[in-house]
Amino acid sequence: MLDGCTPWPDDLVRGYLAAGIWQRTTLAEALEMRAQSDGERVFVSDRDASLTYRQVDRLANRLAAELLALGLRRGDVVLMQLPNVREFVLLFFAFHKIGVVPVLCLPAHRRFEIEHFARVTGAVAHFFQQGFRGFDFAGMSSEIQLRTPTLRHRISIGRGTESGVVWAGPWLEDSARTQVIAPPCPTGRPDPFDVAFMLLSGGTTGVSKLIPRTHADYLFNARECARVLDWNADTIYVVGLPAAHNFALGAPGLVAALAVGGSVALASSTEPEEVCSTIERTRANVLPVTPASLVTLLDSPARHRYQLASLAQICVGGQRMQPELFDRLRAAFPRAEPIHAFGMAEGLTNLSRPGDPLAIRRETQGRPVSRLDEIRIVGEDGAEVDAGAVGELITRGPYTIRGYFRNPEHNRSAFTADGFYRTGDLVRMHPSGNLVVEGRKKDLVNRGGEKISAEEVENLILAHPKVQRAAVVAMPCRVMGERVCAFVVTKAGVSLTLGELNEFLLTKQIARFKLPERLEVVDSFPCTAIGKLSKQALRERVAQQLAPSATD
Repeated sequence: MLDGCTPWPDDLVRGYLAAGIWQRTTLAEALEMRAQSDGERVFVSDRDASLTYRQVDRLANRLAAELLALGLRRGDVVLMQLPNVREFVLLFFAFHKIGVVPVLCLPAHRRFEIEHFARVTGAVAHFFQQGFRGFDFAGMSSEIQLRTPTLRHRISIGRGTESGVVWAGPWLEDSARTQVIAPPCPTGRPDPFDVAFMLLSGGTTGVSKLIPRTHADYLFNARECARVLDWNADTIYVVGLPAAHNFALGAPGLVAALAVGGSVALASSTEPEEVCSTIERTRANVLPVTPASLVTLLDSPARHRYQLASLAQICVGGQRMQPELFDRLRAAFPRAEPIHAFGMAEGLTNLSRPGDPLAIRRETQGRPVSRLDEIRIVGEDGAEVDAGAVGELITRGPYTIRGYFRNPEHNRSAFTADGFYRTGDLVRMHPSGNLVVEGRKKDLVNRGGEKISAEEVENLILAHPKVQRAAVVAMPCRVMGERVCAFVVTKAGVSLTLGELNEFLLTKQIARFKLPERLEVVDSFPCTAIGKLSKQALRERVAQQLAPSATD
């Protein structure tokens, strides 16, 4: 196990292997086996071309050979900061062929985050796409290199002339593709039970923590996702969400498609025009979205200009899909199965099942994909709550990590003594056995001792016909401690007042102490570096506005 990681207990490892839960296969070997059995089947496509399993494997071999020539070796950590391009897929597997461990960063990250990741991991290389969306990644990388002694290589896909940058474009030129490239020497191969890559935590405050995932645990996670969703070789999965996200990468994602011999269609963004054209061009049948990107898609006229009848499943994750949005999805895509995806990069994945009754899928957020996922719903004292009561979800299992990378202080609070991960999600168990997400443990407003779930109030606000998006946060109050502040994005061309909003909320039989006491109508919401709503920024905004007087 990579230094700085918390391994699974030996007895569990032996049990997982004996039961066939974990397999002695790396991600690179999974690709190679698929290239042998289904070599001419398309694995990756984008606007420019399609690559078969055999082609992806050969080009990954080519890249792996170049990386070895550059001096990268098994156990090296690198920073991979690429958008949804074919080079992401090719490099991802090339790293695994030689045991290099990528940290999956986002193009939205800037020096503060990238430098932090480099320092924590001792990264030796930074991979990026120079000029992507007009940003000078080479310049940023140069600054980081000056401040981070371990960072020896700066590598950009494509071609260019910036000094000190290695350009990977020539590695993939047509002349190189005609060469027969053998797999790199097996002695450099990673152990299937060692770290394959690192994901980033989705916290809303501070710098993201690093999540080490092994080959064995991630392949099991992906296989289980594909199994419960009934995926097969005909599955065509759209990767419009960032490929570096766990949702798009393997839960269910690209690796789950690999597990069944399916294919992935790369879209450059979640913009409706791009997503819809990708679906029409590839006849994709599985679309992953967040609630926000789904609303944008449903509101866009682009949806009516393309043939989207191939869609068989629409997986909604990242945040809870409200019942009203579920209804809109069903009305817009009556042939597509709506699937909830509630999970975390740390491990546990909960999915709706295609055969679940629609009423259950409308109200719940799925259940664990594996029978070996252990979940508990606990109160503040750590004891399990009564059936149907709300508590914090804690979990452990064969693909849920036992600790963040090189973060012992946080690990002491994030994990129980017996290895359960404290998710911070407030849930309750539905009679169906599915989970219902009620909010975040720290996403509460404490109004004079009354604990108000921000998500509960958000759900009701989102039902208002004038509201497109909503976020509820605590604002400081000298008397009550905290009060409710609602931030909303209204639909185009309409206005909304606090009185009008609260009059509507009272029709929902909401307790008066839960009513927002301040309304902020905004054009958009701030996001974290990994693209999630930043409630921390909203709390800071309203606190700053109230600072001179707080609130009486």
